[in-house]
Amino acid sequence: MSDAANNEAEAQANAENTLYLDLKDGRVTIELRPDLAPRHVERIRTLANQGFYDNTPFHRVIEGFMAQGGDPTGTGTGGSQMPDLPAEFTPANRARFVRGTCGMARTQNPNSANSQFFIMFAPAASLDGQYTIWGRVTAGMEAVDKIKRGAGSSGMVQGPDRIVRMRTANAG
Repeated sequence: MSDAANNEAEAQANAENTLYLDLKDGRVTIELRPDLAPRHVERIRTLANQGFYDNTPFHRVIEGFMAQGGDPTGTGTGGSQMPDLPAEFTPANRARFVRGTCGMARTQNPNSANSQFFIMFAPAASLDGQYTIWGRVTAGMEAVDKIKRGAGSSGMVQGPDRIVRMRTANAG
């Protein structure tokens, strides 16, 4: 393969694994991690490029912890019409929940992730090996920091901020 063909293939792979999350305060760039969670990354790509996440709220936001969204009902109980996903975390998966990490939300059942996700404001080692990591913020964390916070320990948000638009870089 020529250098030009290699460069084009690499650019396509990078675009497929770059997610743009547009918020009221700016664009967030997320590097998708199919090496850690191929099924979860494929789900995020599919739903994002279908427009599923557009205008969905960050319904649960806890200061110093995380912002959770991806539920079209805004209740924390909704999801997509797709089946739930089996967990993709193992002790061999050395990824950690640090500031900017993107993980999949789920119920007590580790195999119940569907469409909801969260972005970490700060490290939370208690989540390591318990939730699937599918990406990390590489730019725009300042926009994530401005997401409206919820009240109390539940972090449920009244009048929540919403995702303006979410697409992979190759989807335009």
